[in-house]
Order: sequence, then structure tokens, then C-alpha cells
Amino acid sequence: MRSVSIIGVGLTKFGEHWDKGFRELIVEAASKAVVDAGIEGKEIQAIYGGVMASGRLIGQEHIGALLADQLGMNPIASTRVEAACASGGVAVRSGFLAVASGAYDVVAVGGGEKMTDVSAEDVATALGGAGDQEWELFNGATFPALYALMARRHMLEYGTTEEQLAAVAVKNHSNGALNPLAQYQREITVEDVMNSGYIASPLKLLDCSPITDGAAAVILCATEKLKQLAPNGDAVEIAASAQASDSLALASRKSMSEVASTKVAANDAYRTAGVGPKDIDVAEVHDCFTIAEVMAIEALGFFPKGTGGKATEDGETELNSTISVNTSGGLKAAGHPIGATGIKQVSEIVLQLRGKADKRQVNDAQVGLAQNVGGSGATTVIHILRRRK
Repeated sequence: MRSVSIIGVGLTKFGEHWDKGFRELIVEAASKAVVDAGIEGKEIQAIYGGVMASGRLIGQEHIGALLADQLGMNPIASTRVEAACASGGVAVRSGFLAVASGAYDVVAVGGGEKMTDVSAEDVATALGGAGDQEWELFNGATFPALYALMARRHMLEYGTTEEQLAAVAVKNHSNGALNPLAQYQREITVEDVMNSGYIASPLKLLDCSPITDGAAAVILCATEKLKQLAPNGDAVEIAASAQASDSLALASRKSMSEVASTKVAANDAYRTAGVGPKDIDVAEVHDCFTIAEVMAIEALGFFPKGTGGKATEDGETELNSTISVNTSGGLKAAGHPIGATGIKQVSEIVLQLRGKADKRQVNDAQVGLAQNVGGSGATTVIHILRRRK
């Protein structure tokens, strides 16, 4: 397997884009990534696109062909990748494997979602398909309800409090306020979260990530080809890419207070990269709900199981603390356009390792990790990135 590096990143602003459609968003992100890579675009040999629910949300399938068409890259191979909320991360992994295997030298990975053109009910139905439609969604268990069950179990087993969950949202909004591309660029307080009203107890409105439009893209290149193809690029190496699965239905899991697929994928990634949790300087984790971040930082080994809420409350996940978590604002503040999220996470780590994250920069960041989750944990994909010497 060859070494693979990221040479370009491109992001749209995340939020409600009433003046732009899916096509415009993905073209904007991809164009920015090509410019950032310092290439002309003709060097790109394949495309991988992460999109979850375009059929339900915009009535468009066959997204792979659409991407190649709109980007002016016909006739190269272009493939849609779907893994629920992990679609973007799995698209990055697909591109990584394609380059690492030697099939291609340069690939583009893009992802996006246009979510605000349909009703909130339609969005909830589309997202519900990321879980077990027959046993969960059909019986009324929306995604907030599933994560609320996980939160309740975590609270029962470890004494995690609603205030500790609120601290996750407060910290991520603080980071999002420093990110000009974030959907919400304002700080909030624990009191704001506690008073925001229950969606599915114990999760309140401000414990939940928003409905978002947006797109993200990265350009991957074989590291051995950097001098030839991108001599002026600011490259970051992908030290490891790992993926794991779990049962689709929450009721079939061995434990409701952890995401087992994250533990498996993380251990695989750590082993491949030759690092451990203490070597990670900055992490983007999948905080679709505040409890998801608490379970993520435990499963990733940053804190012992059951202590993630207390660690967050104590400020150990803040910018330039024990481990800087969700410097972009996470899904909670930066936004969650499903197919773009995993790619945005990787892009944020690249910016941090380049030292170009502006006001949210982590001091001397050398190694970063991105954790992207599909559904309630049925899929996890982990990427560990390393600054090139």
C-alpha cells in the first residue's frame, strides 16, 4: 500500500443556502479544493462523492454521474458513496484505498447535502433511514429518540448529567464562533442549553445538530508523486484509514452506552499509524448530539469510559487543553450537511496540521484524528492524519 497525502481542501459555508442548489455547492467546494491543491484539475483520475439522501431531499439520484458532469471531468470514473451520516468519511476512505492500491495517483473526494428545501418532517424521515427503518423508525423512534436512549443509559451507568451534555454544546459553539464557515457563529451558555426545550429527554434543542446545506471536497495524491504533480502543495499525510460496523438497530447492541464500532475502528487506526490516543493533538468527532461526543471521546481512548461528560465539564476538550476536540465547531455549531460532514472533519484536521486554522488554531498540532459515524453507530470510519516533515 502506498502512502497517500491530502493536497487540497475546499469548503462552502455551512447553513441555509436559499440561493444555491446542490450542484452549485458541490462545484464551489471542488473548485476551491483544486485551487488549494495548486493543480489544474486535469490530473484528477477519479471522483468519489459522499451523499446520503439526495433522492429524498432533492429528487436526484445517480450522483456520481452528476458530479463528473457538473465538474467538467467526464469521462473519468465517478462513484457515489453512501453510508448514512458517514457517507463523507467513507468516501474519503474509498479515495484513499484507490490511491494507496495504485489504481490512481490523484483523486477528488467531494460530499454535500441540500437539506433545507423540504420540510423538517421529510428530513426526519430521510435521516430515519440511517437506522433500522422497520424496527425503529416505523415504530416512532426518530434519531433524537435513539440518542436519547443512549444518553439515558450513559447517565444511569456513569452518573453523566444534563449539564455535562450541555457543556459539549457550549464548547463547540465557542469554537464555531471562531469559524467563519460555521452555520452558528455565536457562543451559548449552559443555561441556554438547559432552557432550550426537550426534543427527546434528556436531549434538548441545543443538544442537537441542525439541518444544514453545504459541501466539502479534498484532493488526494500518492505521496510519492507529490514533487511531480503538486510541487507547491501543502500536503498532509493520511497515516491511517479504518472502518468498522455494528448492528443497525440499537436494541441489538451489546451496550447502549458506547459506540463499539468506534472502538474497533480506532484501535485499527492507531495500530496502523503507530500512535495512541495520547499522541492525538486535535480531533474532529461526530457530535450529531452532545451525548455522541461524550461517547466518542471515551471510545477513542481520550478519557476512560464513563468520564467523558466530566472531562468536558472540566474543560479538558477545549481549544489547546488536554485534547482539542471539534475545533471547527463540530456538527453542533458548524452544521451537519450529511454527505459533507466526514469530509469537512478531515479538512479541518488538514487546516490544523498546516497551521492555517486562524483563531481556532491548536498549538503545534502534529497528529489529528477524524471520527465520522453513520446512523447511531452502525458505521464508523476513522482517519488519522500526520503533518509531513
